[in-house]
Amino acid sequence: MRQFEEGAAMQVAFVVRDIEAAMKRHWEVFGIGPWDIWDFNSDTVQDYTYRGKPATHSCIIACAWRGDTQLELMQPTGGYCIYDEFLEAHGEGLHHIKMYYADCEKAVADFTARGYPVMQSGRYDDDEHYYLDTEKDFGYVIELGNAGKMRPGIRRYPA
Repeated sequence: MRQFEEGAAMQVAFVVRDIEAAMKRHWEVFGIGPWDIWDFNSDTVQDYTYRGKPATHSCIIACAWRGDTQLELMQPTGGYCIYDEFLEAHGEGLHHIKMYYADCEKAVADFTARGYPVMQSGRYDDDEHYYLDTEKDFGYVIELGNAGKMRPGIRRYPA
């Protein structure tokens, strides 16, 4: 398990339309991988919210490590969420940078008080995620997370 300093950038994430093609491209061109893949939906993610309401969307998430930085690819697969909003507004590309906070609840309260409320959130096993509404000021979204333990993905690329 990796250890992160409070507030450290731990992940760079991209929204894509075709996660299989994106994983293949990253693997073949830069040797980035292997990719662990998860299915995020209202059955697998607890406390799943989108803009303050229970979330009904689904997406495929793929993650690979390069040193202490995790690269993440996200492909929306159903419903509607901030990834769909991003694709409509910008097309594929850099969506967010994830920052580590051991106490996400406190960090969320601090950032909300500074004018950056949560747009989407959830918990997959012990791993919490909170996307803040920061794009207007930073050009990308900031995600807060606690690097909690997650069960293995549903598969790996390359196999």
